Amino acid sequence: MTRLLDPARQRPAGSDLELLLGDPWDVDNPLGHAALVAADERGELSGPGERALHDHGLNAEFVPAALGGRFTGADRLMRRLRAVFRRDSALAIGYGLTSLIASVPVWTAGRPEQRDRLAGLLLAGGRAAACYTELPHGTDFGRAEFAARAEAGRLVLNGRKDLVNNVGRADMLLLFARTDARPGSRSHSHLLLDRSDLPPDRVSFGPRYPTSGVPGCQLGGVAFVDCPVTPDALLGEAGTGIETVLRGFQVTRSVLPGMVVGSLDTMLRTVTRFALDRRLYGGSVADLPQTQAVLGGAFADLLVADCLATVAARALHVLPEQAPVLAPAVKYLVPKLLQDAAYQLSVVLGARGYLREGDYAIFQKHLRDLPVVTLAHASSAVCLSSIIPSLPVLARQGWGVPGEVPDRLYRLDAALPPLDFAGLGLAARRDDVCAELLTAHRELAGAAELHRLTGVFVAELGRLRERALALPPRERTVTAGRPSFTLAARYTVVLGAAACVGVWRHAPAGSFLAEPTWLVTALARLADRLGADGGHRWSTGADAERYRRLCAELRDRVADARSLDLACRRLAG
Repeated sequence: MTRLLDPARQRPAGSDLELLLGDPWDVDNPLGHAALVAADERGELSGPGERALHDHGLNAEFVPAALGGRFTGADRLMRRLRAVFRRDSALAIGYGLTSLIASVPVWTAGRPEQRDRLAGLLLAGGRAAACYTELPHGTDFGRAEFAARAEAGRLVLNGRKDLVNNVGRADMLLLFARTDARPGSRSHSHLLLDRSDLPPDRVSFGPRYPTSGVPGCQLGGVAFVDCPVTPDALLGEAGTGIETVLRGFQVTRSVLPGMVVGSLDTMLRTVTRFALDRRLYGGSVADLPQTQAVLGGAFADLLVADCLATVAARALHVLPEQAPVLAPAVKYLVPKLLQDAAYQLSVVLGARGYLREGDYAIFQKHLRDLPVVTLAHASSAVCLSSIIPSLPVLARQGWGVPGEVPDRLYRLDAALPPLDFAGLGLAARRDDVCAELLTAHRELAGAAELHRLTGVFVAELGRLRERALALPPRERTVTAGRPSFTLAARYTVVLGAAACVGVWRHAPAGSFLAEPTWLVTALARLADRLGADGGHRWSTGADAERYRRLCAELRDRVADARSLDLACRRLAG
């Protein structure tokens, strides 16, 4: 039974979830690091955490404002949920993100009554589960065998879905089903089902899957045997399942990795505290140049990840026709940035990175959970295969021409138009983010280091254009081979650089983001990913000074309890 929210306890849009969760370093805080690690050791989601999120009305963040919720911008949703990821990825996923993944297809393709029904459920504190995965096919949804066949004026369901988070305690199920036995892109549909309407003798829920990461999450399976449902369970028109996936997943692939930036925030904050407290060679570990290179580098990588995720999330509103490449680029590159930075931080923490109790135990939890969280929803191969078909088109029409995009794409405080879920594009034909890079490179002719570094990515874009135009037909589809995947991967790095340049160019004067220090370091590290000469070496004077400046900003934010992302907002603790 869904527990309705007490209207007096529902939080307005402006209330601060971070402050509600309290000081994470307070050992007596039921929502602090110590309590969350203890719940994780038991393989449970934090009960106080779930109650706090319920009382906060977290589900309202997933519901568009037009339907009574608090969703007004994809980037704002991303930043708000980052507060939960700073504490516990399992809590963020286990309480609400499955409902977000299940709801986006409904906002994209559902009929008005279906949207109203789901919105009402979520606003009342209920849960929805997205049932896509079939073990024989993984994320290859086009081969899904779960069947919904028309029979005597109804639909009859047969098949099984597995590895579905919260399936055993969801109030509504979004099912991806084959509605046509013939092959092709019009063979699948979505169904929206109320669990209370399902005959119990035709539906069975399997046992919970144990997981090494996010052990508190309740992953399970569900099987249907000759289960009848009414035809109005279809989400939109029959045969539009793949099209809805292509549109809806642009939203979730843009915002979910950006939320997980909060996990790296906590890891970097924890290691910074350790490095400041640990004494070695007559000073703190944080004073060592090698440590400053790791901490400053991880800080720069976090900013890169946030730049790309934020630009992609805002592009859903401003440049919706370009989301088909920006969203998978985020889902591919951001997890790599986060995991690489986390590994480097683990080297500084050393053996303490394995401790499951004490001041630094939260690090091992986030480090262990991170690969599971970032893999969820789409693998690297799936993301790159989504980009590949657009490469030749962008090479012909979208690359090589300087341009400008509206300031609101890069300004965090700029208002955005409502997100038109159904209006998201299916194929990108322009790339205004890289056009901004070309414009910036031309205007930075007098700034030697930045001009050199932006030139690395301008040259790379030129090489990508030549190679994309030369791809044979079979290398331009989702069945392409390694050369196309390599091009797509390198293109995501160029997009990351372009997003950083755009954020820097439009940053408020006098702010940290308007300084060239972080941008030079970020671009140099991205250039290294391309095998180009990024030129950042902590042992050289200029680069060592940049790392010191980054570490100074990092120390100030940690001391003042401010977030380490673009927003630099006040935190609890």
